[in-house]
Amino acid sequence: MWRIAARLDILEPGGAASRQGERTGMSLRIHFSPRDLTGVRFAEGPDPLWELLLSLHILQEDRPGPLFDRWRARVRRTEHARDLCAIAPALGYSPDFLTPPEAAAGLEAGLEAILRTPAHRVHEELSLLPEERVRPLWAERLPRDGGTALIDLLTQLGSYHRAALRPYWSHLERQVRADLDARSRLLAVDGMSAMFATLHPMLSWDQPVLRLRGTHVAGDLELGGRGLRLVPSFFCRSVPTLLADPRLPPVLVYPIAHDPVWLAPEPEVLVRPETALSALLGATRAKALHAVAAAGGCTTTELADLTGVSVASASYHASILRGAGLLETRREGTAVRHTLTTLGDTLLRPPRSPHR
Repeated sequence: MWRIAARLDILEPGGAASRQGERTGMSLRIHFSPRDLTGVRFAEGPDPLWELLLSLHILQEDRPGPLFDRWRARVRRTEHARDLCAIAPALGYSPDFLTPPEAAAGLEAGLEAILRTPAHRVHEELSLLPEERVRPLWAERLPRDGGTALIDLLTQLGSYHRAALRPYWSHLERQVRADLDARSRLLAVDGMSAMFATLHPMLSWDQPVLRLRGTHVAGDLELGGRGLRLVPSFFCRSVPTLLADPRLPPVLVYPIAHDPVWLAPEPEVLVRPETALSALLGATRAKALHAVAAAGGCTTTELADLTGVSVASASYHASILRGAGLLETRREGTAVRHTLTTLGDTLLRPPRSPHR
């Protein structure tokens, strides 16, 4: 079956195909019917599985720049990242089944959709990855035990999401929703031409065709009345990306502008153990208190991931902070969730400068 090379950087930069693309002005032409023009819609918020996949791409980049350096330093230590990177290379094709449209309803809905993916489709899409990529154990078991293998994959995806994305989700969501608000207003006031004209420099609109320029895409995509879903992404780097299989519901994922607060240095309590809070509580408990605040609450397992200690150690330090009235803990199913008390929040606030 013919497939559009529409994943990020499918054609390796610097290779013969890439140089030819620069000479010939390669592009992907997305054709809209009158029905498609009324079927253009924005996502309601960040897509958890697109963000997960694209974050794995950034995790593997050699020089992602200061925007993601601090995030990568933390996340590279997380469990399961290596296996997931094996099926989501930074350059080239990533399997379409990892980003089902059901994820628009949330992470759990997306993971359930992956679990329902037919084993033959998973196997087919994994076979499109370069042969030198090392397959994780669950992928090796797929032909003979598809259901159990996919459950193992879901466990890895969930664990990675908890460690790599959930602590930053409120920040990520605010930035994505700000982009959505701006785009929606532009579409309502100035129309589709103005909206597409400002979506990304590599996109151009000549009704009824949306052209995506670049050496990473080529060919034509007929929407055929299915419309187009536009998904702003925090972790999308530089270039808009699409699904590779034209039979799947059409989606265009594009990068957003980032709020400089993401570039802010670590809070002093995390990087300078000699600070007053560390001296008062101890470095690990000071770090744990700030981690709970940054995450907006977390489980003991998540606290261990965020602070780089064992689950047992995280539980111990949380109990000390709870006894001091700085944390409160409540049970959620089989886990417990820690949140700041008013006293804990007050303790973390920076001191006010004296009036002169």
